[in-house]
Amino acid sequence: MTAATTTATTDGTTTTTVPATTVPGTTVPGTTVPGTTAEPRRHWISARVRILLWLLVVMTVALTAVAATTRSVLLRDVDHRIDRLLAQETAEFTNLAREGVDPHTGERFTAPDPLLRLFLSRQYADPDEELLGLVGRTGSVPAKKEQAREPRIDHPLAEDPAGLTAVFDSPDATGTLHRDRGEVRWAKVEVEAGGGHPAAAFVVAFHPEREQAKAADVFTMLLAISGVALLMTTGIGWAVAGRILRPVRLVRTTAAQLTEQDLTRRIPVQGRDDVAALAETFNGMLDRLERAFAAQREFVDDAGHELRTPITIVRGHLELMGDEPGEREETVRIVTEELDRMSRIVEDLLLLAKAERPDFVTPEPVQLAELTADVFVKARALGDRAWRLAEVADAETGLDPQRITQAMVQLAQNAVQHTVPGQRISIGSRLCAGRIELYVADSGPGVQAQDAEVIFERFRRGTARRGSRATGAGLGLAIVRAIAEGHGGCVELRPTEGGGATFVLVLAQGQPEGAERQ
Repeated sequence: MTAATTTATTDGTTTTTVPATTVPGTTVPGTTVPGTTAEPRRHWISARVRILLWLLVVMTVALTAVAATTRSVLLRDVDHRIDRLLAQETAEFTNLAREGVDPHTGERFTAPDPLLRLFLSRQYADPDEELLGLVGRTGSVPAKKEQAREPRIDHPLAEDPAGLTAVFDSPDATGTLHRDRGEVRWAKVEVEAGGGHPAAAFVVAFHPEREQAKAADVFTMLLAISGVALLMTTGIGWAVAGRILRPVRLVRTTAAQLTEQDLTRRIPVQGRDDVAALAETFNGMLDRLERAFAAQREFVDDAGHELRTPITIVRGHLELMGDEPGEREETVRIVTEELDRMSRIVEDLLLLAKAERPDFVTPEPVQLAELTADVFVKARALGDRAWRLAEVADAETGLDPQRITQAMVQLAQNAVQHTVPGQRISIGSRLCAGRIELYVADSGPGVQAQDAEVIFERFRRGTARRGSRATGAGLGLAIVRAIAEGHGGCVELRPTEGGGATFVLVLAQGQPEGAERQ
């Protein structure tokens, strides 16, 4: 329910205002509902940007994978080189301990001290390598016997008592010592003590920080190169995507600019790729649209042009019609004839408009001899002429018998209009060079040379009339041509021996093009 508001005015009258009633689920024009917008906004990303984004994602994943794989390979190579170095040093010491002799005594080594001292004096450690001889224990820490050289390491194992103890006491021959001051890869060879000599061990320690740092530097460099490559890919990808998608943008632009009055725009086709095929397909669609609109305009123009005259005649006679019975009868007769003529024009125009459709022709197997005989029987009723069935082709082919009959009867009607009673009109069919020819030949005055090209056009009867009996709107031969072309053939005008004109439907033998369109 709504309340009415009554307002008093200065002249003593009252005005009652009833508010507008709204129904749930509806809105009053000119108002907006909170939380909604008048027109939804479309948020979209162009195909060019999407292609570029996908390219960058793929490139980023690929380059990152390459950099990570390279780092992993480099670190694995560092591990393998360290393992080979440790194995080489321990093998050399083992060989000396087993086969070497003390240069001072000429005898085999019987104590670990001379063995360690001799071996370490002959070695030259790598920058990240330590060669140590550990003997016995001083308190809880094994005593460092010798070093091969002054180490170039920030936190050497030789200065780490806890690390030395862990390596010396380890039951393993190799291992990794994890320290707060850096990781150490080590290998040792224990020396058996004899004759009361303390136990000893030869230790090879390698500090892999520098080698690992080199791998990290290579990884960082690869990431930097990948970043530059991504920037270059962004620029190149943007340009290439724009070039590839240019026909697509032209399709969109051309489609936006098309109107019923201007269907002549086409997209330039470059290359032989899918985008070029898209442009060709779009141009083909525009060609079909242009033909369709042209046929529509032609139909409207033709209908307006041809119907204007009979409409004018009908209107004029109806306006001038008097009350006399004879005058009224004459007016009715003229009006009826003009209405019949308009009906025939409309039917012919509709038939020509239907000729653009794929179902205009419906082929089926037909015996040419029977079809020719049927056409001859129907044509004989068109007029008092010397009708003759000249020849018939004994063959079966695929065509639309109703359309072919319509075309042949139209040609026969045309021949009747341009001949006089008693003149000969021949109808026949034949096979010629793999083609089918159905023809109507008359012995009339023939067709002038200047008219031969125009008589098959709509509403064109030629500049020279073949006879005074010719009537109609000039659509008959245009219909015949449309039927012939619907079967994938044509209609030809040939001279008749002895004078006259011969119209020939030339069709392909076998399956016509009209059947392929079904």
